Amino acid sequence: MAVLNEEQSMLRDAAKSWTQEKSPVTAFRKMRDSGVEIGYDVNAWNEMAEMGWAGVIIPEEYGGSAFGYLSIGLILEELGRTLTASPLIASGVGAASALVLGGSDAQKSEWLPKIADGSVVGALAVDEGPHHAPEKVALAATKSGAGYSLSGTKTFVIEGLAANLLVVSARTSGKPGDKDGITLFLVPADAKGVSRKRLALADSRGAANITFDKVEVGADAMLGAADKGWDVLEKTLDRVRAALAAEMLGAANQAFETTLDYLKVRVQFGQVIGSFQALQHRAAKMFTDLELARSAVEAALQAIDADSPDVPELVSLSKAKMGDVFHLVSNEMVQMHGGIGMTDAHDAGFYLKRARAAEAAFGSQSYHRDRYARINGY
Repeated sequence: MAVLNEEQSMLRDAAKSWTQEKSPVTAFRKMRDSGVEIGYDVNAWNEMAEMGWAGVIIPEEYGGSAFGYLSIGLILEELGRTLTASPLIASGVGAASALVLGGSDAQKSEWLPKIADGSVVGALAVDEGPHHAPEKVALAATKSGAGYSLSGTKTFVIEGLAANLLVVSARTSGKPGDKDGITLFLVPADAKGVSRKRLALADSRGAANITFDKVEVGADAMLGAADKGWDVLEKTLDRVRAALAAEMLGAANQAFETTLDYLKVRVQFGQVIGSFQALQHRAAKMFTDLELARSAVEAALQAIDADSPDVPELVSLSKAKMGDVFHLVSNEMVQMHGGIGMTDAHDAGFYLKRARAAEAAFGSQSYHRDRYARINGY
């Protein structure tokens, strides 16, 4: 485990106590059953913002605390344990990172304080097909007067229904698949020509397909330079992937611990099932895989904080490893709980569904293995 400083230890402990007291899995079940379209409890999100969590990676001069990515990862790990749904990754990591990395002073001053206090929810509108492929941008940005006109569609925008501000990747030159020619824009979600369609995801979180029909934006909406948005986009996505891996780590650890507790109390054939060697071996594999995954996730977050050149490969390693491990642990949770694990009355299904949705978000295991291999010249 990473060695934490005093602020990080306090953040983790605060997140742990808040999630257990205010946002246990029963709160997620209640949110799901309520049918709230945005996929999270607004009151819970407001409490998180009041505690400063939405501003953890935002510089102090813009209303944040600048505690860094390992710190936000510690919070997300605790949120993952209780499956707490919130726009923290999409807004407090995704939109905030894009602005910190590529925004002008004016853009930072306008948006970062609002993201930090939770009054604005940001989201990344990046993908356009069924799978994560951020370079395959076809949404067109054509010059219109002093600004641009955006036309096209974005798919599976995480928190796309709740967002007030969209960070949109658009093509200003070249063709889909080219990394040159991508430009990022800041688009208010209520702009004329923006329409959103809610998606019902397996894990009951918020997502939307968003259509842009001749959406007019000014030149000041451009984030960074024209045709040169790929670098900021890729760095932003890596920060989101590492943050998501941290949340997945927390959820997988909780799924494992819940299963382990069950193995110690469930009696079958006159003895607790945890005494069966076959189940012990399966539990031991989960434990060792989780320890390896933790090392990968913390290495990625620390590399981002250190602005290390190996961030892309460490992030892809952590997302791929965490996807495999969460997949395994969520399957084993259902199987080892037997019949009750198959029912909606038990929490096991929530962890299974979250694992599947999180695996696919911002690049699946196969996407990140391929990326890791390309980076290393395999």
